[in-house]
Amino acid sequence: MKNLLKILKYARPYWVYLIIAGISLLLVTGINLVTPMLIRKLVAILNNNAYGHEEIPDLLSVIKTLALLLGVAYLARAVFTFFYRYLAHLAAWNLVADMRTRVYSHLQGLSLRYYHQRQTGELMSRTANDPATFEVLIAHAVPDLIVNLLVFAGVSIILFFLNPFLALCALLPVPFMFVAGIGFTKRVLPNFRRAQHRLAEFNAVLQDNLSGIKEIQAFNQQEREHGRILTGAKNHAATLLHALKLSAIFHPAIEFFSSFGNVIVVGIGGVMALKGLLPLEDVVGFLLYLGIFYQPIGALARVLEDLQQALAGAERVFEVLEEEPDVKEKKHPVILKKVEGKITFDRVSFRYDNEGDDVLKNISFTVNPREMLAIVGPTGVGKSTLVSLIPRFYDPTAGKVLIDDINIKDVSLFSLRNQISIVLQDVFLFNGTIAENIAYSSRNATMAEIEAAARAAYAHDFILSMPGGYDSYIGERGVKLSGGQKQRLSIARAILRNAPILILDEATASVDVETERQIQKAIDNLVKDRTIIVIAHRLSTVKKADRIIYLQDGVIAESGAHDELMGRKGLYYKWHKV
Repeated sequence: MKNLLKILKYARPYWVYLIIAGISLLLVTGINLVTPMLIRKLVAILNNNAYGHEEIPDLLSVIKTLALLLGVAYLARAVFTFFYRYLAHLAAWNLVADMRTRVYSHLQGLSLRYYHQRQTGELMSRTANDPATFEVLIAHAVPDLIVNLLVFAGVSIILFFLNPFLALCALLPVPFMFVAGIGFTKRVLPNFRRAQHRLAEFNAVLQDNLSGIKEIQAFNQQEREHGRILTGAKNHAATLLHALKLSAIFHPAIEFFSSFGNVIVVGIGGVMALKGLLPLEDVVGFLLYLGIFYQPIGALARVLEDLQQALAGAERVFEVLEEEPDVKEKKHPVILKKVEGKITFDRVSFRYDNEGDDVLKNISFTVNPREMLAIVGPTGVGKSTLVSLIPRFYDPTAGKVLIDDINIKDVSLFSLRNQISIVLQDVFLFNGTIAENIAYSSRNATMAEIEAAARAAYAHDFILSMPGGYDSYIGERGVKLSGGQKQRLSIARAILRNAPILILDEATASVDVETERQIQKAIDNLVKDRTIIVIAHRLSTVKKADRIIYLQDGVIAESGAHDELMGRKGLYYKWHKV
């Protein structure tokens, strides 16, 4: 119930549509309750009992009037059914679009730590598939539940009005049907919840395999991965089928009980009519209303099934929306303008898990504006983790990071990250044109500015050699480009951003010598008037740094200029020789 109220709260912008749809639904229900009365009236006339056995002066005129009223009622029902169905779906699908966007926006605001524990395919399922169940809830399950309750109440009143004793007899199967419905609800919800979870797992495996299709083919693992996909698909199908099996048992049981009610009316009502205790038109009216009366109870299985499936999806959506980011912005943060670029680490320690070991331990250093700091050391000592603290991808577990002597925890995330450009070893490019990928760092970049950034990154020539030039599509993650080309586009993107702080994380680690030379020239163009922090294994990059930090086991083992560290003949000297 709590999740249902949340959904209705999120649907507030579409309440007008839902109210009109609800009114149309009530009118349709009212028409459905009135039309059997008109038919009962016709039977009474034909049976010559309409006015207590009095002669009717113009039977043909009355019959024509009844037929006209029926025609108008059915036309009105068609019109109001259109309003109900269209407006309910209009509200529902707009809500689905809103919720998908809301989930995605919330995911964007969550800290990177959240993504360490989850697969992309699962999050895609929670963003795309789970909100789609809201359409079933808003456009089908809830309206059907309301209609069914109204019809049940309305028909019950009419039946008791026609004949209380026969009405009581007709209601005998109802308690059994409600007990069956409650039992069905309790058993089916966990199964639908598991089915949604299985679907998310299947999407996660599928996303991994499609992203790693090159590795699958390279290592001839098609059969193995086919087996994993088959297992995932079968697991989801088996879980869903178990829930549907319960439905398959429930539906016939409900239909049997509803049919048994007709048997009671035909048997008892027929005997009463023969004995003159019940007019013929009331027997016909009872049978007509029973067809309507048992419909909502018969539809109970489908409505409950839809409701449980939708609520299972809603539960998974709200799990994401209720997730709190680790990195939180203050209520009234400082808005950074253009900073000088001074960076200070003050006794900073960091661990990824609360119960794990510190990756960084008591790190302290200062980088002055327009200085270049190189960070070197063995693999896995925390170099990339250290630079990830500057844009607040993570927060230190102890100590503080300052920019221009301002604690970055006091600064708005948007203005903080506007001061920083990042070039990573593993470049991510979007499935678009070259121009769009370079301009990604600057919202209002002109074509001239894009080309200037590409020239500075030594990317202009290879771009022009491509069939579409700057309008060439590069495929998903830049699959049509070489590693060096992707790296130069990433540098062009950083140049275009023109931020006062630049972070280079292994920007030349995986390229050949010639490509490294071109990338190094591009990096030289970036160094002017910027504070640079570079993580590198290539000596050509490290030597140019004003200062070098050597990290070992999460601590600063050595610090100084290249010549100074070489003179000490310590860890940096050994690393340099290797």
